[in-house]
Amino acid sequence: MVESKILIVDDDVNICELIEVYLLKEGYKVYKAYDGETAIKIFKEKQLDLILLDVMMPKMDGYTVLKEIRRDSQIPVIMLTAKGETFDKVLGLELGADDYMVKPFEPKELVARIRAVLRRYKPSSQKRTIEYKDLVIDPDSYIVIYKGSKIEMPPKEFELLYFLASNPNKVFTRDQLLYEVWGYDYPGDSRTVDVHVKRVREKLSEQTDWQIKTVWGVGYKFEVK
Repeated sequence: MVESKILIVDDDVNICELIEVYLLKEGYKVYKAYDGETAIKIFKEKQLDLILLDVMMPKMDGYTVLKEIRRDSQIPVIMLTAKGETFDKVLGLELGADDYMVKPFEPKELVARIRAVLRRYKPSSQKRTIEYKDLVIDPDSYIVIYKGSKIEMPPKEFELLYFLASNPNKVFTRDQLLYEVWGYDYPGDSRTVDVHVKRVREKLSEQTDWQIKTVWGVGYKFEVK
């Protein structure tokens, strides 16, 4: 198996080195950057599989780096932050982050999150392409075609859409969606699901034959008329 390449971005050298030790033990190839500008440079030069991105950094903060990355790539990004407020978490998700961890965290938990994100990012050959009017969802390439145009979606947005579209007209609670898309051990809350549903809806607007519908007091369903 080809080793996954991970970029650690944090201005705290000790944190970078600690994470590096754990990732090397797991067989990952590791790159490090201590500021946002260097992170962007490495991102453009290397074929990375995942980025661990600190929020508070000199020269360019993590949110700005994430915006820059999302202009060119849907590579999985896990935010590392000392801020635990809901606003900061939601902002990272709104900008396209796939997950976040609040410092201080257990390195073993971080490794588990990385495995989960990488596992879900790499499509299974057993999955099938889903087609509805004006919509094609291809899990082999993680591509969504809407009205003939390719729609860029980060892994979690794609997986949420794919799961709902695979179960038309079936209602799922937010907790069920967290379990199915993010994993049973994901510590996030229902706001995570709401944020991702909002982003998917914005990218697939003006449809009439199907929609991601809110079932008030319960959750969401992919409604097909």
